[in-house]
Amino acid sequence: MSYDPAKFSEGTRVRVATRTVLEEFLRSWKLHNKLKQSQLQYAGQTAEVEKNYMYHGGDVLYELKGIPGVWHEQCLEPV
Repeated sequence: MSYDPAKFSEGTRVRVATRTVLEEFLRSWKLHNKLKQSQLQYAGQTAEVEKNYMYHGGDVLYELKGIPGVWHEQCLEPV
């Protein structure tokens, strides 16, 4: 049995967090794969998880269909 630490599996529909949440993450996150200012425009939009993978430090990262960028789990919510 394999262990999948990802909250959202590939093919799952997710919603990008609100702009307020994204702005706070942008301001406070100091580690790898920082959120880009350009990603704020996608706040509240829904998409399908195209790929999930784990950063070597243990954080799960996501790529979304139709929404560019790398997304941290904290920036996504279930639909």
